Amino acid sequence: MRLLITGGAGFIGSHLCDHFLAQGDEVICMDNLLTGSVRNIAHIREARFSFIEYDVTNYIYIDGPLDAVLHFASPASPIDYLRLPIHTLKVGAIGTHRALGLARLKQARFLLASTSEVYGDPLLHPQVEDYWGNVNPVGLRGVYDEAKRFAEALTMAYHRYHGVDTKIVRIFNTFGPRMRRDDGRAVPVFINQALRHEPLTVFGDGSQTRSFGYITDLVRGIDALIRSAETDPINLGNPQEMTLIEMAKLITALAGSRSGIVYQPLPEDDPKVRQPDISRARERLGWGPQVDVREALRLTIEWFRQPS
Repeated sequence: MRLLITGGAGFIGSHLCDHFLAQGDEVICMDNLLTGSVRNIAHIREARFSFIEYDVTNYIYIDGPLDAVLHFASPASPIDYLRLPIHTLKVGAIGTHRALGLARLKQARFLLASTSEVYGDPLLHPQVEDYWGNVNPVGLRGVYDEAKRFAEALTMAYHRYHGVDTKIVRIFNTFGPRMRRDDGRAVPVFINQALRHEPLTVFGDGSQTRSFGYITDLVRGIDALIRSAETDPINLGNPQEMTLIEMAKLITALAGSRSGIVYQPLPEDDPKVRQPDISRARERLGWGPQVDVREALRLTIEWFRQPS
């Protein structure tokens, strides 16, 4: 395939570039480097790879045929979308519109990187794809949640009215090498603090749950989805639910750290629970997570130990 990956210099996007290149595909990586980094793709020396520094909220055009457009451009961590609220909304709305328009022009498959945040602070547990969510549209987190919900609606409109072959992946908490050290999400924050033997910062009482998956598992699922005939949203994540206190203690132990824990007030609209029902992914894609959380954390901690 010849693919365009928007947000391709980000954490997930750069791993997708590696994966599809290893499959023998040609990859065009597009990123404005607002939250991505050329360091994530600097190791790639393939002739089948090209990088375009560009903001996808502008008109997008690529010479030649395209088989697939994977739209991963967006701030994705709370510190980023709280810092960049308008750009987050624009890339979710205008950027998705631009990427869909390109897919339609090229008669290419389109995959939208959506998120478990479309479920908000869920009243249904675990979360199935048919659940509509519980989102505060005017809260601080609403800029990300609603940007992705609109992007999903726009994607389905292009599928229904223009016949574009679209896919929607709802990504649950994913971690691994190349996460930014200042990402602000639980795993990189805990690892950095543990390696410095500083107290780990837990918001609320730490009883809120997340389901943490490893990057290679997510990439396998995305590959299976883009090559499938599925058009319904698909949850990809690890259904092994754990509290943030459990994750903090596990990282402390695996890092051999002397860190304790400090507690801070819970941020506005922070979800109390998060766990994917992956029955649809198992049945339709034959997909499930393979990497144990402890092994995934060990690999990630080793990466974070390297000089930045």
